Amino acid sequence: MILYPAIDLKDGRCVRLEQGDMARATVFNDDPGAQAAHFAALGARFLHVVDLNGAFAGRPVNAAAVDAIVRAAPIPIQLGGGIRTLATIEDWLGRGVARVILGTAALRDPDLVITACRRFPGCVAVGIDARAGRVAVAGWAEISEVAAADLAGRFADAGVAAIVFTNIERDGVLTGPDIDGTLAIAAAVPGLPVIASGGVASLADLVALKTRGAGRLAGVISGRALYDGRIDLTAALALFAGDDGERSAAPC
Repeated sequence: MILYPAIDLKDGRCVRLEQGDMARATVFNDDPGAQAAHFAALGARFLHVVDLNGAFAGRPVNAAAVDAIVRAAPIPIQLGGGIRTLATIEDWLGRGVARVILGTAALRDPDLVITACRRFPGCVAVGIDARAGRVAVAGWAEISEVAAADLAGRFADAGVAAIVFTNIERDGVLTGPDIDGTLAIAAAVPGLPVIASGGVASLADLVALKTRGAGRLAGVISGRALYDGRIDLTAALALFAGDDGERSAAPC
């Protein structure tokens, strides 16, 4: 499995939200590039970046911060938030982003996902964010009637590089990851890399994900627990060093 340190961007700064609520944001760093360089210096091999403002606006908003991250960290990043057109995908990949994550577009414009996967093989992931098992879109502001596992299954054979699954109710509140929910997503897309997100609070949580997800989960995203010191990044990276699943979840 791969451990992806998370950098969530709001108004050009690194923040963490609680359950996706923009009004409940904690600022951890005013310099996203410096944060990315710090994670890379500690040994991170990949980064997970989200343009939070962009997710709500439906278009990129924190481009300057993303560019700073790309310049500062000599490691690949995957980026989500406000990516809803083929032109935006092409632009981000051309600017050095290794993989884009399509969330709202996956529900509302599945043809875009399929077209993007064909044009940019290995560089397009689908982000599935769920509350009470239902897919949330538009920066988690809208809850659909579509079950998360059903949406994942629609892209099982579309050439998607990975599925990133987030349980919104656990995101940013350090209550432990939704391992059962994430494994249900993996069961819906056998053979497709699935990355867990939301709720990771301790090294024990990472051990549980590694143990129960062996052979089924390809990665895990951690944010707040890294920023507030609950998880030591060096120790966490050592836990996953050399795992066979690392290559399959790596950005192109």
